[in-house]
Amino acid sequence: MNERRNASEHGGPAPLKTSRLAAALVGLLIAGCAVGPNYHAPQTTVPAGWAGVTNTATNTLSIATTNTAQLEQWWQSFQDPILTSLVQEALRTNLDVQLAEATLRQARASRGIIAGGLWPGLTATAGYSRVGAGTTSQNSFQSGLDALWEMDIFGGTRRNIESANASILAAKENIRDVQVTLISEVALNYIQLRSSQEQIAIAEENLKAQEHTASLTRQRVSAGFASALDTANAQAQVATTASAIPVLETSLRQNIYALSVLLARPPADLVVELSKPGPVPLTPPEVPIGLPSTLLRRRPDVRAAEAQPHAATAQIGVATSDFYPKFSLTGSLNYQSDLVRTLFAGANRAWAVGPQVTWPIFQGGSIAANVRLQKALRDQTYITYQKTVLTALQDVENALIAFANEWDHRKALSEADTQNRRALDLAMRLYTQGTADFLSVLVAERSLYASQSALAQSKQAISIDLVALYKALGGGWEDNSSAEQSPRD
Repeated sequence: MNERRNASEHGGPAPLKTSRLAAALVGLLIAGCAVGPNYHAPQTTVPAGWAGVTNTATNTLSIATTNTAQLEQWWQSFQDPILTSLVQEALRTNLDVQLAEATLRQARASRGIIAGGLWPGLTATAGYSRVGAGTTSQNSFQSGLDALWEMDIFGGTRRNIESANASILAAKENIRDVQVTLISEVALNYIQLRSSQEQIAIAEENLKAQEHTASLTRQRVSAGFASALDTANAQAQVATTASAIPVLETSLRQNIYALSVLLARPPADLVVELSKPGPVPLTPPEVPIGLPSTLLRRRPDVRAAEAQPHAATAQIGVATSDFYPKFSLTGSLNYQSDLVRTLFAGANRAWAVGPQVTWPIFQGGSIAANVRLQKALRDQTYITYQKTVLTALQDVENALIAFANEWDHRKALSEADTQNRRALDLAMRLYTQGTADFLSVLVAERSLYASQSALAQSKQAISIDLVALYKALGGGWEDNSSAEQSPRD
């Protein structure tokens, strides 16, 4: 009892006093407010529906519907195993995806650096020197510990961490945005590749038919039933059709090179594998796209743009905290001796502990200017977000109208192709019977080749428009929480 009373009279045991002091400081830290404005998510208005969606009540073909869209692996709707294989490999190996993942790791590391400011810092030092005065000298050994804890009373560090967390979120969405773009580029180049192969086949088929016509014309000239002008026109038509093939082959090879690079391979690595002709990927006539309200949560570029105002708003708090004093706890423990064996003796010990306050009194207006700067940067991010949303809506509407109208274009071209075939058959029959001139055959051949080529290009355009629609909708990534951490982290 006496010992407890004596302890109470002298202020209590040292450990108890220390724990109370620590508890008081922690309470002050927790109770401290985070200066600066709080983040408010940007508000935007989107239309209730898409202008480019065909109304099913009109008994017309529904090109796009507001049914729930399944966009995680949209490329499988083309039912092309080679395309699926290329996309899957690109997602694993593409360098842009790896670069985006490295950027995410950078953002996480930056947050770790900032978060370290919430904790006390401890530094150990040791040294040796030979100290001399006049004709005498002696050894001097030093060792010590220095501690510094800057308490985040006004929340500047916490605001900085908040900004870093938003930057991490933006970096994650950037990975998804890169994946969306990558998949679209793979599909685009693959469709163009297959379309070039189809157009080459059409050109070669027409070239063969035109060469047969030229041979027939030469025979008729020899028999006196046709003029040399007919032969010249036939040969000119053959040469014109043949001239289109090298251009198509150039485009074909360039698409293969582009696909190889997207897969992080040398440009010519896929030449053998993809040079074998294949069909243009099929497109479904009806595409579920969902409602405009779901677009803002699905497009990764919109989600990344939404994270930027959060990061910028928190930086206002970081700048505002510079107006306030900074409270620190400092401590040091040092030993010094001329002998190593007595270095840590009590008599050689010196220590110091105590609080420290720093408060900027006059900075020439730089702190206030920095706050205004951060506010201007925040305003820019809100404006950028609004622009990103409008651009996203425009991308979808552009893709919808292009996709819908290209079906009508293709239907008309298909009818033109059918009629041009009939016209060529009739012209050849009349020409061989001597009841029509060669110009009719020449015009019919040109028209048939033009309609066949245009039809092939329309098939390509429909597939490309569908890819653009899927990209505009933000398809190509899965919101899987277990996959948030990159395997390279």
